[in-house]
Amino acid sequence: MLNSGYGRFPDFTYGRLKMADTDKTITANRRAYHNYQILETVEAGIALLGTEIKSLRLGRVSLGEAYARPEKGEVWLWNVNIPRYDSGGYMNHDPMRPRKLLLHKGQILYLAGKVSERGFTIVPLRLYYKKGRVKVELGLARGKKQYDKRETIKTKEAGREMDRALKSANR
Repeated sequence: MLNSGYGRFPDFTYGRLKMADTDKTITANRRAYHNYQILETVEAGIALLGTEIKSLRLGRVSLGEAYARPEKGEVWLWNVNIPRYDSGGYMNHDPMRPRKLLLHKGQILYLAGKVSERGFTIVPLRLYYKKGRVKVELGLARGKKQYDKRETIKTKEAGREMDRALKSANR
């Protein structure tokens, strides 16, 4: 028997509406994909101040030279530039301060072990909102050599050329 909305289990629910499950990207670090070979990705929370959140809502952030580093059982995000909030007054934040990343202990130990190996680093790939919270997508990366970068560019250009040829053939 179908539930008509009456009785013990109604068809509708009362209470708060759920936030959308879609992720809204604040910024992406496109340079990271060019300079590094991304081996794994990890989602982490980030501890921010109120004026930093307001500045992020305006879309003012730069991940250009940012990196993450484990220290004393915690992971810190360095060189992320979140400019001062214009209406912040004396409560404003330092734009280049290190920011604590929120990860599980097992994830921290895993990343610390990988970074201790030669050639690995942790780079932020993007900042985004998830259910109203700011998250960081971290990538465990290995630096590319110059010839690897050239090879990547050649394959991308070849793919674009093939797409153009197919598009013109379909007309």
